[in-house]
Amino acid sequence: MGAIANLFGYLLNFLYNIFSNYGIAIIVFSIILRIILLPITISQQKTLKKSAKMQEKMKEIQFKYKNDPERLNRETIDLYKREKMNPFSGCLSSILQLIIIISVFFLVSRPLTYMKKVDSAVIDGYIEEIKQEDGSVEGYPEIQVINRRASVDDRVNINMDFFGLDLSMVPQQNLTDYRVYIIPLLYVITSFVSIKITNASQNKTKKNKTKLLEEKNETKELSKEEKEKDSQEEAMESMQSMNNAMTYMVPIMSISIAFIAPLGLALYWLVSNILLIIERLIINKIFKEKDDKEEKINA
Repeated sequence: MGAIANLFGYLLNFLYNIFSNYGIAIIVFSIILRIILLPITISQQKTLKKSAKMQEKMKEIQFKYKNDPERLNRETIDLYKREKMNPFSGCLSSILQLIIIISVFFLVSRPLTYMKKVDSAVIDGYIEEIKQEDGSVEGYPEIQVINRRASVDDRVNINMDFFGLDLSMVPQQNLTDYRVYIIPLLYVITSFVSIKITNASQNKTKKNKTKLLEEKNETKELSKEEKEKDSQEEAMESMQSMNNAMTYMVPIMSISIAFIAPLGLALYWLVSNILLIIERLIINKIFKEKDDKEEKINA
């Protein structure tokens, strides 16, 4: 993670030298990173959309070969091959996001090392001075060095004032200052908006399916096999609902990290969330127009 944080540091420092402001540099850094990750985001959205269409075929296979696990595995693998889908693509995307999150955390918690590339001997010397003055160094040592030694050494000087808010502040250490809650709170709000947008298409598909099922129930009595299949689908949908509920835990976990990290991290998350929401709205609109055209052609 340190190697990636070091690489990110070159970009963030380049932007800082242009804008002379840590907050603006983080915002532009977030935009550039989202642009770089845009192909992955589009691929992920395509995979989610394709996966949703595959669910019906998957359920048919699971129902047909429920008593033959070996055949079920073979048929499942063949289905993924026919649809040219990698069942682990979602995991790889999640792992990549986790790596980026941890790397950015390293970057904002140790900006002198990863961003300014200050010699470790200089940093350690200032940390030792602060220890002798205070008896210990609380929180993030490099943040303390910036706050305490920036006026006497330009090498450790980073302008972290962002519209009156000090991005070096850690909410846990400044509980009485209401300003430290603004960015994390906005991050949580945008996280829930992002989740709502992600689940919107799935909910629409579910509603359409429920309507079709109700119409089928009204027109004829279901056979034993159909009832069993519908029961199995309902169980799977219940599990999916539980998975969706778990996604709401992500903002809660993230805010826990933001609570103990410098505000620069929460700012990065906030900007990334806003950009992600915009991306998803645009991508969903493009996919919808494409689906509408395909439906007209197939009609």
